[in-house]
Amino acid sequence: METASAQTARGLPGLDRAPPIGLVLCGVTSIQFGAALAATLFDDLGAAGVSLLRLGFAAIVLTVLSRPRVRGRRPADLRLVALFGVTLGGMNLFFYEALDRIPLGVAVTIEFAGPLAIAVATSRRRLDLVWAGIAALGIVLLSNPFGAGIDGVGLVLILAAAACWAAYILIAQRATKAYDGSEGLALAMVVAALVPLVPGVLEAGSALVRPQWIALGVVVALASSVIPYSLETEALRRMPANVFGVLMSLEPAVAALAGFLVLGQALGVRDLVAIALVVAASAGVSRAVPASAEA
Repeated sequence: METASAQTARGLPGLDRAPPIGLVLCGVTSIQFGAALAATLFDDLGAAGVSLLRLGFAAIVLTVLSRPRVRGRRPADLRLVALFGVTLGGMNLFFYEALDRIPLGVAVTIEFAGPLAIAVATSRRRLDLVWAGIAALGIVLLSNPFGAGIDGVGLVLILAAAACWAAYILIAQRATKAYDGSEGLALAMVVAALVPLVPGVLEAGSALVRPQWIALGVVVALASSVIPYSLETEALRRMPANVFGVLMSLEPAVAALAGFLVLGQALGVRDLVAIALVVAASAGVSRAVPASAEA
């Protein structure tokens, strides 16, 4: 799922000495296996309940690490971070609700339509239209509209998550100019935790306060948010944006692997070909970013 905005990570010591490529690969692996772990909790807590635990604990950890300042902020900056948080919360809630209905590898692949759309829309290269067509072909193959396609509600939900991801990218770029370090992300995460609050409580009920689910919620929050966001933001400081984008393009493939190993979600040949098409398209679009550009 979901990438961090371009901010200086704080709170995890020693990251500045780690190779940036290794940081990105570890972040990608962490977030996808974290999503697979989250899916194992849906039967007991519901997708919204797990989303609430993930975002809630991520908000606590990021707030403690970055100690964001609220007083003295301009009203426009507060509105921006509120919108940032609503988008982040919607992206996570929609993704988990979709993941409750469709395989992890398929969900992540379709969700990539969001950042791909932003990349193509802001590109001046005609070749990127070709990459967009290849990605669209992959998504159509996954949805299989003329056969036994994927769950219709799941498809709508993951497309909503993709739209939130696209909005997240645009809003995060503005937020990094208004907030220092990880302050904007921490404040946005607090707002994001409010998005699944009502459906999460309704679905999970008293299970939210049981020690075993709290412990697993902390693990999901660390694996799916705190660790990958910290790793990716540190890598972005020291890596060209195009290289970062190519590495992030591996997410659908890693998600398919995590779905198979953790959830037993075997994919057919058509699904694997479709995922490969989207990975190739995402990598191709990412290579268009100037090598000197820093996210």
